[in-house]
Amino acid sequence: MGVESFLQYMRDLYGKVNSSVLHATSSGSNSQQIAFMRQLQKDLKVEVASRLPLNNLKAVVFDIETTGFLPDKGDQIISIGAVKVQGCQILEDQFYSLVNAGVEIPEEISRLTGIQTKDLQDAPSLSDALVQFFEFIDEDTLVAHHSSHEKSFMQSACWKSFKTPFKHRIVDTAFLFKIVEPNIRIFTLEDWCEFSDIPVIDRHHALGDAKLTAILWCHYLERAQQLGCRTLQDIYERLALR
Repeated sequence: MGVESFLQYMRDLYGKVNSSVLHATSSGSNSQQIAFMRQLQKDLKVEVASRLPLNNLKAVVFDIETTGFLPDKGDQIISIGAVKVQGCQILEDQFYSLVNAGVEIPEEISRLTGIQTKDLQDAPSLSDALVQFFEFIDEDTLVAHHSSHEKSFMQSACWKSFKTPFKHRIVDTAFLFKIVEPNIRIFTLEDWCEFSDIPVIDRHHALGDAKLTAILWCHYLERAQQLGCRTLQDIYERLALR
């Protein structure tokens, strides 16, 4: 990986810190929620975690289920699942919420996820679910498997609900895979689990996928430490040399 590619990695990881106050309001959120989100984003320290020891790094491994792959074309989040980890240990703290997306769930998505439109009728709104999720995250680092999907939907959801940018770092499991297994070319969560002898359970359920990703994260984080990585910054620097 060249210098320009590494710089793009860092841009994607850290985001652009924008200290300006946004004055627009959202019809789907109340004023307290908007104030909460804006203060959260203002206070977010996006670079601190990169220098923390990996064996103490607090992270929230998460996954979302959606109606499709294109938030800018109207696809919506329909569930969020997450588990907390510290270092290489999976904690008992878990989060799961369906999301009332206000749309009909496509039949193929219902077959894949088991979520039907009627299941979302009494679910929290997107803004309520996001506030609950961000309260669960607190100041921890986010982790996701091939995180571009989660990132694009979170960016869209935060802007739609609160008119505020999404500034949380999302560390991609792919970074660890590239360090520990640089010659392996597999992509999907289930393939990585099978390659790593991890039983695939509750696939395409947001919390189930978050649990699988957390197991992978802890396994490969430990192996990255065995290779001499002590912080996330060490991992980024190794990626830059590839």
